[in-house]
Amino acid sequence: MKIVSFGDVHMAIGHMRNIAAELATADLLILSGDLTNFGGRNDAEKVLAAARSYCPAVLALPGNLDQPDVVDFLRIEHAALHGESKKIEQLGIFGCGGSNITPFHTPLEYQDEELGAVLAQAYAGVVDAPVQLMVCHTPPYATRLDRLRNGTPVGSQSVRNFIVQYQPHVCISGHIHESPGIDVIGRTTILNAGPFAAGGYIVLHYHRETIDAELKFM
Repeated sequence: MKIVSFGDVHMAIGHMRNIAAELATADLLILSGDLTNFGGRNDAEKVLAAARSYCPAVLALPGNLDQPDVVDFLRIEHAALHGESKKIEQLGIFGCGGSNITPFHTPLEYQDEELGAVLAQAYAGVVDAPVQLMVCHTPPYATRLDRLRNGTPVGSQSVRNFIVQYQPHVCISGHIHESPGIDVIGRTTILNAGPFAAGGYIVLHYHRETIDAELKFM
């Protein structure tokens, strides 16, 4: 099974054509948050429709720059991962959208402990899955994936604690545009593709009890 993922779309749906060949061979597309620029349901609907035109099977999270009504919209569209989970064979996919508190008062922010609670709620549905894929818009604290340009880490301690405790095989994150890359916590490989307009995306291959992930650029 091939999974393609990108996030921090911010309405840059035209860039999907640049990876059309990659998406044509994907079994699943995962959008890891910030579908819009402070937009709500109508903007999210445009992004989801564009994504489905390339790959009919889509799962998605809202990011902190999406309005709260995007959470319900994705649920109605049977595409939601925020606080929810999906099982595909032995693969369990679960997620948490929004972000920890920022200085910018963006639309979908949570206290750090709330992020941990949402992750726990989602994880409950896949706790027995042999292979686990975590999708969390906010990266874990103090990694290569949560650094501002001045080096300050701004990720979530609760997300980090969750990964340390439960060790999902792969975690897809985003949110911090300045920190695309790959890191590890224990056995968990964590990836941030950066903003989609900058060309980053992730390709995962799942087979039985294994999953691998690669960070690619257009």
